[in-house]
Amino acid sequence: MLLKDQIAEDMKSAMRAKDAPRLSAIRLLLAAIKQKEVDERIVMDDAAVVAVVEKALKQRRDSVAQYEAGNRPDLAEQERFEIGVLSAYMPQALSTEEVGAVIAAVVAETGAKGPADMGKVMAAVKAKLAGRADMGQVSGMVKATLTH
Repeated sequence: MLLKDQIAEDMKSAMRAKDAPRLSAIRLLLAAIKQKEVDERIVMDDAAVVAVVEKALKQRRDSVAQYEAGNRPDLAEQERFEIGVLSAYMPQALSTEEVGAVIAAVVAETGAKGPADMGKVMAAVKAKLAGRADMGQVSGMVKATLTH
């Protein structure tokens, strides 16, 4: 079953269970997926759906930080709940050791020597780790690897 179909099924089960907060989060995700499909005139595969989920998660995390800075714990808690719902659609995250192994393999493949090659390494690493690791942390690990 495609990820998009799974999300649609989860929406139906949330409707049946009358789980309004969960239903709202899933509807927002489906709307974002449909928007991208219509804008680009494509049918999204699982990788593209994961990219949309990842973007939605990043937006929610940013919102939590803003709400906490603005002393709005009620809204921050709602965003945290949505993060929990959306995280279920992400592939299993890799451990730091697994990410390090992928980075080492890519550095060896590309023959990267120093920080000047970071863009080349990040492009290859991003393709391999899409949706399975936080790219902000990965970027720091790549930088540390290339400066040593």
